[in-house]
Amino acid sequence: PLYVQKERLYPVFVSLPQAPGCPDLSILSFTGAFHGRTLGCLATTHSKVIHKLDVPSFDWPIAPFPRLKYPLEEFSRENAQEEARCLEEVEDLIVKWRQKGKPVAGIIIEPIQAEGGDNHASPDFFRSLRSIARKHGCAFHVDEVQTGGGCTGKFWAHEYWGMDDPADIVSFSKKLLTGGYYQKEELQADKPYRIFNTWMGDPSKNLLLVEVLNVIRRENLLEEVARSGKALLNGLYELQAQYPGLLSRARGQGTFCAIDVKDSATRDRLLLQARDKGVLLGGCGDVSIRFRPALVFKEYHVHIFLNIFNDILALNK
Repeated sequence: PLYVQKERLYPVFVSLPQAPGCPDLSILSFTGAFHGRTLGCLATTHSKVIHKLDVPSFDWPIAPFPRLKYPLEEFSRENAQEEARCLEEVEDLIVKWRQKGKPVAGIIIEPIQAEGGDNHASPDFFRSLRSIARKHGCAFHVDEVQTGGGCTGKFWAHEYWGMDDPADIVSFSKKLLTGGYYQKEELQADKPYRIFNTWMGDPSKNLLLVEVLNVIRRENLLEEVARSGKALLNGLYELQAQYPGLLSRARGQGTFCAIDVKDSATRDRLLLQARDKGVLLGGCGDVSIRFRPALVFKEYHVHIFLNIFNDILALNK
């Protein structure tokens, strides 16, 4: 434990085998989530079994993430029931962990679960979840490491929720060139070294990021993503109609798109065949293919890709 005296921190019993200097709190996460592979982050990651081997974890609650049915317009009632079920489970877990003496200090969630299978939920789901977090005094952490930076057609995917107060903490990385976060002022650490330390952060990357942001604005890349993303998703709809025994559940926002393949072996074979034709695609979840083009991906690139992908699918029908 630590105690404060005259603005200085003094370690007490630091060599004794007892818990670190914080209460026994917990973080609620969701099935299928990916938030990183260091100790605390890994405790909220649930996308692959291999990630969890050999590393100790915490007794923290895990809520179900909605599993939506597609096309969305044909299953609106079922999807609303599924989201309501998941929200009810969130509240039950918060109460249960409070009764266990491990109250939920925060909730962490991705606007779209990427590594876990490109799993979506409706804006209503996220708005309700935000209200639950506020009701129970839980900090609400939106992980935009995959979705932030413009690939969904908005700079932040949580903008689609249409909220004035969408999050207490937002984390980002990847296309934003550095690992970082922003938070409400009341969550600012009150002492140096509580969060950041030597070698954490890289000011030179921020200089590069400034120019990236300038290019996004100057070249209207968010509008470009919206146009090319619409063409890509419509193309995936057409392909799944053409190959109904092979593809299903086309989905996406902007160019952040995915489609399911009938089984994992076929999915993996399609990825290799695409690579051999010069197209780099990724797998996610159990049977999904994810599409992650750069922000400069234009509509004519979409048509080039769809022609190649169609040729590959024809070999596997």
